[in-house]
Amino acid sequence: MTPDAAQTEALRALGWLVGQDEVLDRFLGMTGGDLADLRARAGDPDLHLAVMDFLLQDEPLLIQACTDLGWAPDTALRLRGSLPGGEEVHWT
Repeated sequence: MTPDAAQTEALRALGWLVGQDEVLDRFLGMTGGDLADLRARAGDPDLHLAVMDFLLQDEPLLIQACTDLGWAPDTALRLRGSLPGGEEVHWT
């Protein structure tokens, strides 16, 4: 997957996340941001990585996002690896 295609799909995932009130609150709590931050940083590759990491940490949420977005089950992980900086995973 090209970095441009990955960024486009990450933006779709961000849009999906914004439409999930309870999930959005968890994401904002995790990142310490608010809706204004999301709008301002919508094109930021670091935010795209944060969205993918958030989805990848919660299997039921990941499955729901993949279903709603029409993604194959491994798409989020492939997207993460295709985003700028995504090849480096620092999960602890």
